[in-house]
Amino acid sequence: MDEKQMISKAKNYLKIHYGEDTVSMDVTDNAVGEKGDGVLSVDCTVSVGGSLSNWSKKFHFKQGEISRMDWKLR
Repeated sequence: MDEKQMISKAKNYLKIHYGEDTVSMDVTDNAVGEKGDGVLSVDCTVSVGGSLSNWSKKFHFKQGEISRMDWKLR
């Protein structure tokens, strides 16, 4: 799985689970291995109902799918 696919999955995850529209997303660390396990760390700006907020998020991948996410307001 390449980084573009992981970013796409992360954006979809935010939309489906939190109703967030991604304004920007920059990868700060990619520790996802060839088998699709690991953590993708990003800094992102999201919009909910027109209100913008900045976050650092860690998407935990298991076999190519996001299993959970950690987040911290920036």
